[in-house]
Amino acid sequence: MPKKKKVDAKKLIEMIKSGAEQKEIMKKFGFKNSTQLKVAYSNALMEEGKAPEIKTGSKAKAASKGKNEIKVNKRGSLIVPGPIVQAMGFKQGDAFQIRKTKAGVSLKKV
Repeated sequence: MPKKKKVDAKKLIEMIKSGAEQKEIMKKFGFKNSTQLKVAYSNALMEEGKAPEIKTGSKAKAASKGKNEIKVNKRGSLIVPGPIVQAMGFKQGDAFQIRKTKAGVSLKKV
């Protein structure tokens, strides 16, 4: 696989926004085909924060790890992260019954 070309993201984005033709952009940045141009453009947008980064491989797994974790603090309280609380539709003051099951733990809203 060839080395990744270092492209000035700002200049590439500006040139595309200004309406320059594909052939002209490819010549200026040394791209051999339109796929290289499109990949460089999407990378430039991600680098500039104008498009979300695409998570792949172990980085994606590491980023998603722990998103559904509930921890016990030193006082023995269960700590449920805000995103989980929002996703489940819980509100401050909600009460639950907890019980041990074969699969683990079950919470039932009361």
